[in-house]
Amino acid sequence: MHKYDITMPNLLRLILGFAFLGAMVALFIFGFWGWGILLIFLSLLTFITYFYNEKMLLAQWFLRKDNLAKAESLLGSIKNYEKELNKMQYGYYNLLIGLIESRRSPMKSEKYFKAALNFGLHMDHNIALAKLSLAGIAMAKRNKREAQMYLTEAKKADKNKLLADQIKQMKDQMGLMDKQQIRYAR
Repeated sequence: MHKYDITMPNLLRLILGFAFLGAMVALFIFGFWGWGILLIFLSLLTFITYFYNEKMLLAQWFLRKDNLAKAESLLGSIKNYEKELNKMQYGYYNLLIGLIESRRSPMKSEKYFKAALNFGLHMDHNIALAKLSLAGIAMAKRNKREAQMYLTEAKKADKNKLLADQIKQMKDQMGLMDKQQIRYAR
């Protein structure tokens, strides 16, 4: 991305966060309330970026704004996701790459969605999104059984009905796929 793009390892973030926390306690004890409150915000910021990588957060934001180029460049700047991210973020990293890749070439995005599910996603609507995408890929491959399995799992995972319309559309497309197969069989 930039030639001065320096990323901070997660262990260093954790150490820095605890150092800010200790300094904050010392400042409160010695009566420097203003600096102590500032260190509260700095320690919160370092702990938040430990659990949620700032590049991943920005990439999600750019994906919502439909700016794929910036989202892809941010995710591309994560050179080794196993060192730069927490284990709980591996699945989301693969999900974001899968979403970007599915816009260009859907068949290549299958491995990212499967990796995201293997690493684990903690939110049900993200699991539903990954399984719905896999159902679409299976339909494109004309594998109705696998598509139906993923679609059923996506419907089960979508507890808040955020993807209900997309699931219904996918079922309708599967019905059309059945009619086309019957027409070609004659």
